[in-house]
Amino acid sequence: MEKYKNYNIKNVGDVVTLKGWISKVRNLGGLVFIDLRNRTGIIQVIVKPENEYYEIANSLKSEYVIEVTGKIVERESKNEKLDTGEIEVETIELKLINKSKEIPFAITNDTTALEDTRLKYRYLDLRRENLKNNFIIRNAVTYSTRKFLNDLDFLEIETPILCKSTPEGARDYLVPSRVNKGKFFALPQSPQIFKQLLMVSGFERYFQIAKCFRDEDLRADRQPEFTQIDVECSFVNEDEIMNLGENLVATIFKEVKNVDIKLPLMRMKYDEAIAKYGSDKPDLRFGMEINDITHIFKDTNFTIFKNVIEEKGIINAIVVKNVADRYSRKDLDKLTDFVKTYKAQGLAYIKYNEEVTGSIVKVLSNEEINNIKEELNLENNDLVLIISGKYNVVKTSLGALRCKLANDLNLLKKGEYKLLWVVDFPSFEWSEEENRYMACHHPFTSPKDEDVDKLLTDKANCYSKAYDIVINGYEAGGGSIRIHDEKVQEIMFKALELSSDDINEKFGFFVDALKYGCPPHGGFALGLDRLCMLLSETDNIRDVIAFPKTASATDLMSECPSNVDEKQLIELGLQLKK
Repeated sequence: MEKYKNYNIKNVGDVVTLKGWISKVRNLGGLVFIDLRNRTGIIQVIVKPENEYYEIANSLKSEYVIEVTGKIVERESKNEKLDTGEIEVETIELKLINKSKEIPFAITNDTTALEDTRLKYRYLDLRRENLKNNFIIRNAVTYSTRKFLNDLDFLEIETPILCKSTPEGARDYLVPSRVNKGKFFALPQSPQIFKQLLMVSGFERYFQIAKCFRDEDLRADRQPEFTQIDVECSFVNEDEIMNLGENLVATIFKEVKNVDIKLPLMRMKYDEAIAKYGSDKPDLRFGMEINDITHIFKDTNFTIFKNVIEEKGIINAIVVKNVADRYSRKDLDKLTDFVKTYKAQGLAYIKYNEEVTGSIVKVLSNEEINNIKEELNLENNDLVLIISGKYNVVKTSLGALRCKLANDLNLLKKGEYKLLWVVDFPSFEWSEEENRYMACHHPFTSPKDEDVDKLLTDKANCYSKAYDIVINGYEAGGGSIRIHDEKVQEIMFKALELSSDDINEKFGFFVDALKYGCPPHGGFALGLDRLCMLLSETDNIRDVIAFPKTASATDLMSECPSNVDEKQLIELGLQLKK
């Protein structure tokens, strides 16, 4: 089988045979023009009235499948938008291979068809050139990944899809066993335990393009089944793993997009990311850092701020440069409604334009206003947005607001990439739902050496050897150094309030493995879908997954999930509640 050929002006005079779909057909003054499309792109075919295949050509319609043998000639009216725009094919022979029903939407990059319609007819949607190019990028990413890791002596090893249900954060997808009635497999949320067991097994360098499954609420950059580039190594530390990860990402960017990523990537501690950007995945393509101005109001008479400080809360602000005249009271009310979705009580604002105006100016002292101007380096037409309250609420709401404003004000440029590592994550996070501390990443993440003794006594101030790689405000991947000492793992389980029965039931086989000479090890995983989404410059992860699910986790094309035959349920020992 030959490689695909891309024809251009150098091929004039060649006789070629082409096969594909009709993108467009038109009859102009007797000449039939056919835009023939296949994976390589579009090329124009002409059929003259005297041609013996003229009647067939006149009967053709969009999306018919044809085969054409013809001679490449130079076009009189060239099309600079096409790679083949300088040439066309004069038909010698034409064969209709298959017809097509009338299609439900136009196969064009700028189609106006609803996404649900395109997902129902996904096999047609995938014929669009921009989607096709996304999958060419995806293929290039996996090829580059395999080459990079193989060159470093990594082994690609598959791990099970049917495995044990273990508490790793999200809900498991469960698979009932027919042979062992009443018992269930789970689909893996990640290959986490298995890749660690491969380190115990002595493979030392493993990777996998791994399918993962999580039964959680969906959004534009999340799917119930997803793919990750999974990597694990023995005898490594944090610096070595992060160096490996960023070099892999830089190689992918260079080989796939010809974009140079400057290494080493900057590293930002988790606490700093939250303090300055209100997120553990900060977007650094624009400014608008969060400023803590609590101290300015330590002696304030403004009741709301005074109460916040007395309740150990904070007062923070972002400065939006040179836009004060663009935001009306109605616009600011919309921003207030937006931050309230993040549990903020309200949004105060100040406009600076020679004089200071705004929603709270009348209740502030001259000293407080002057301190705000000086501390925030205000210039004419600057807009200051202020939120007060509990630390997490203030940071999260301002973090979301700065990203919304960046989008609204068109501050984000296509093709611009800002990468960093966020490091030193907390070992634990408080769950209001569970009313206890839970693992911030997963229970096998190694704590910082200096925090091991605090795991049971000071959970709020324990940090881990965990790291996330962030690209343009998206968590593109992450990992950690794992716990290899069974005693430390035992303490971690105890800190997470797992009983001996829980540990034995969920992780018994893994805990046993740690007793047989487990090497120090660590790794990371890159979200392949999200990485391809960023490289394809789309904001919808469904654009880089061949057959994705909707936001309600359904496949509109194959109409699943679906009902099953009662006989199947009986075989599985299951009965549905009505």
